[in-house]
Amino acid sequence: MSQHRIDTGTPQITCEIEQRVATVTLNRPEARNALTMEMKRALADTLPLLNEEDAVGCVLLTGAGGAFCAGGDTKNMQKEGAPPSPEARKRQLRWEHSISARLNQLGKPTVAALPGPAAGAGFALALACDIRLAAHSAFFTTAYARLGLSGDYGSSYFLTQLVGTAKARELMFTADRIEAAEAERLGLVNRAVPDAELASEAFELAARIAAGPPIALRWMKDNLNRALVHDLQSILDIEADRMVDGAATEDYIEAINAFREKRPPDFRGR
Repeated sequence: MSQHRIDTGTPQITCEIEQRVATVTLNRPEARNALTMEMKRALADTLPLLNEEDAVGCVLLTGAGGAFCAGGDTKNMQKEGAPPSPEARKRQLRWEHSISARLNQLGKPTVAALPGPAAGAGFALALACDIRLAAHSAFFTTAYARLGLSGDYGSSYFLTQLVGTAKARELMFTADRIEAAEAERLGLVNRAVPDAELASEAFELAARIAAGPPIALRWMKDNLNRALVHDLQSILDIEADRMVDGAATEDYIEAINAFREKRPPDFRGR
């Protein structure tokens, strides 16, 4: 399948679509892909576009060079200038947090491929994705305690959901460095893989997911997100509704026919 590029408005964020996988790359390797306002705007604008793009079945988020994302770029923040008042700064940060929310709530599965360190907000962005693969040399840290800050980009929420409240508190309070193998043991990443195999393994996984039924995957992801905050009966009810609605889609008929004919299904999202 041909590859094409999405214009994100900045070279600091690139986006290429191939085999229904949109690979979004944080592209400031000279600064370990630390987030600038330009990058944040590009992410905030690009994610909704990918959500509406029929040619995209899965989003793969990664970092250029030997890092995933070092968090906020403190030096660059000083150059960009901060809003004049505390209230304005709070409004800005709440807007920035929409990036984590959009990743988490995107109607398509998301995979994070971590070739190296992820810290602070960068770590939180990885945690906001559905699945994470890390290179063996990667490591992670919440970092906030070292900066005298309390955490942002949903770090407290995602950590608590992934590793439980006791371990989340330890990771936040200490800002300890977590090696890839330990991250895999804790469930922070799904798999730790050899560095040289990360890119291919992450893309292979994303492409496999992207070939799946778009409607069912969207509902599946929403069911899983709801399961974090709703009671069992609410989940049972929406699962029942969506199973019935799913059986009325063309994708369901295609899946049944493909099974009978012993061939891979060709899902169209209808």
